[in-house]
Parts: sequence; C-alpha cells; structure tokens
Amino acid sequence: MTSQEALSEDEIETGWVAGEAPQLNSTVTLVDYDPEWPRLFEREAERIRGVLGEQVLVLEHVGSTSVPGLCAKPCVDILLEVPDSDDEDAYLPALVAAGYRLVIREPDWEKHRCFKGPDTNINLHVYSPGNGQTPRYRLFRDRLRSHPEELALYAAKKRELGSREWKYIQQYADAKTEVVEEIIGRARAEQYDGYSEAYAEHAEKSITNAYYDRPAIVDLAGDVEGLSVLDVGCAAGHLSALLAERGAGVLGIDSSAGMVAVAREKFGDVARFEQVDVSRPLELPDASIDVITASLVLHYLPDWGPTLSEFRRVLKPGGALVFSVHHPGEDWRWFDKDDYFQLELLEDDFGLDGKPHPVRFYRRPLSWTFQAVRDAGFAVDRLVEPMPSPEAAELDPKWAANLRTKPRFLYFRAVSPS
Repeated sequence: MTSQEALSEDEIETGWVAGEAPQLNSTVTLVDYDPEWPRLFEREAERIRGVLGEQVLVLEHVGSTSVPGLCAKPCVDILLEVPDSDDEDAYLPALVAAGYRLVIREPDWEKHRCFKGPDTNINLHVYSPGNGQTPRYRLFRDRLRSHPEELALYAAKKRELGSREWKYIQQYADAKTEVVEEIIGRARAEQYDGYSEAYAEHAEKSITNAYYDRPAIVDLAGDVEGLSVLDVGCAAGHLSALLAERGAGVLGIDSSAGMVAVAREKFGDVARFEQVDVSRPLELPDASIDVITASLVLHYLPDWGPTLSEFRRVLKPGGALVFSVHHPGEDWRWFDKDDYFQLELLEDDFGLDGKPHPVRFYRRPLSWTFQAVRDAGFAVDRLVEPMPSPEAAELDPKWAANLRTKPRFLYFRAVSPS
C-alpha cells in the first residue's frame, strides 16, 4: 500500500536493487485468508528483533495478511522502523547475514527499503521515524479490521483488479490506490467523531480559528449577501454561521457525522448541514453555487483533481472558490522533512480536551497546489498570507506575535471563468 503516485516502468526498474525488476506478465494470485499468516509474522518478528536488537523501533504486521477474512497474495507484509533507514550500515549487514535480501531501495520516497525473507514469502518494509506510511498502514489495517463493509469493498476491488494481467506487481498495487484512498478518507473522517464537541469548543475560541482563519476566509469570500455558499469541511459550523450572518444561503458539508451533528445543534437555525464525502461526486446541480469555501480541509486529500473538478462543475460561471491550507513552508520546517518537493502523509496530535487526538494530513509543495488549481480550470485571483485580527493581540499576545511573524496557513481565491 502506498501514497506515492503510480510508478512508471522506468521508476519500477530504477528502484529494484539487483538486476531487473521481476515481471509478472500475468494475473495476480489471491487466496482466501490463512490463519497461519499471523504466526508467520510472529516468527519473522522474533527473528528480526534477535538480529537488530535496539535498532527495532516499530515492528508490525500490516497489509492484507494482517486483516482476518481478507483475501490476499500469500506474502506477509511487515513494517519496520529503524533510527535511520538511509544509514544502511547500521542494519543491512545484520539482516543480510540472517538471510534477508534487499530488493528495493527508494531513498527519495520516505527513505523506503524493502527486503525479502530468508525462508518465508514476506515483504519487509523499512522506514525511519516520522515517515508518512506507518500511520497510513495502521489506519487502513484497523479500518478493515473493524468495518466489515470496508473489507468487502476492498476484497471485491482486489479480485477485480487481480483478474487482469499486469507486467509488474507494482502496477496492480498502484491500481488499488483509488479504493484505498476512499477507505482511508472515511477512516480519517471518523477521527473527528470522538471529539466533535471538544473541537467545537476549541474552534469557537481559538485565536488561530476565530481571529486568523475565519476572518481571512470571510474577507476573501467578499460580499455574499443573497448568494448561495457551499461551506466544505464545515466542522462545527462556525464559518457557515458567519457567512449566513452576512446574508448568504449556506449549505455546510463535512465527512464527519459527529461534526455535522454538532453544527446542526449549534447553527441549524441559520444554515443547512449535511454529511458528505468530498472525495466523491457532489449531489448538487451544475452551476448552482455562487461561492465555495473550504477552510483547512483540502490537505486531508491526497489527490485534489476529482474534488476540484466537482467544485468547478457546481460553481456558477464567475463563481469563486476560497480555501485555506497549511502553509507548505511551515509543514516542511515543522516536521523536519528532508525533501520539500514530496507529497507526504503526516501525523500530528491536536491534543484537545486533555487527550491525544492523532490527525493525519498531506503536505505538498506550493507549485503542486497551484498546478492542481489550474488543472481544474480555475484562475487564481488572490494568494494571501494574512495577519491575525487586532483582537488576537489582546487575547493572546504571544500567539498573535507568532501568527504575525511566521507562516501558518495559506489562502487562495480562485475563480471559475465565465
């Protein structure tokens, strides 16, 4: 499972360490779930811990063989984190001495290495701490384990794709990306359900939300009196309510059922709220919306193309898309990433209500964002790095100073041409 873009045949060959990448040139063999797979993982895990000792930071059973009831290729996927997967001298010789064989080296993508096992059909994926794949593997695995309908959906797609002929097995893996992202998207939405009320209370008073983000979105949206506004990722409904106060007819949508329930309770008298997955087609007529707002939501999507195309479809000619995302420079610096130009899945902790709340989102370079907006047919009208409202300095001088001097979020106003 991978969040990188589909690899070309040249890229597949380049990543292969010894000789040419093996070609499949056939359909993919899928077998029913085998209860033996967890035991095979435990055997390998014991051997790897014995070989690497304290080098082992994370060692988990992932992939389809880790999900009871799911069909799979009879190959056990194992996730290993070591202190630095680029420092091969620290772990590779010990693995090779134990019979493991390095087959894939991708230093420019998550510092990824892949080994085959000495006597069992495995894929041992090696990463460094802070990589985007560990949370992704866990989220997907745990979603399939706890949601039978998702397992059935994924199994059906696997069997459909497995019946086709592929030159490389990686091409089959890449073809599953769409359904994987769909399932992960729903899993991420549920991250918010458990703390919707805590988030609503936080967002109402937070300096960043109330005196920085929402004012910037409202300013870019302009005069909305009498206009139809689609507020995407409405969360607890605070922005929707502000737009409604300014005379707009507002439909707020969010993928989290918990957030929508809170929004209806707090602001259902001034705006409509619906649970909607924006990675899927919107059930709205063509050219029916004047303004779309999307406050801090698009960075949860790996691929903006389908969503932006839907936004363009439902906007009236001349309509505006106003959105904010994490500032690309800030995410790159804050998470101490080596390569600014990567599309990477990150994990952070909101830490609301005195409890940990892990949240996963994607970072991407600014050029990627511009290209996605242009590819969808929009013209960028304004790009803004705003200042906090004056009240912020009175309420929290230190945080207001941070917002005035360091990049935090980035704001776009894009127009659908007439």
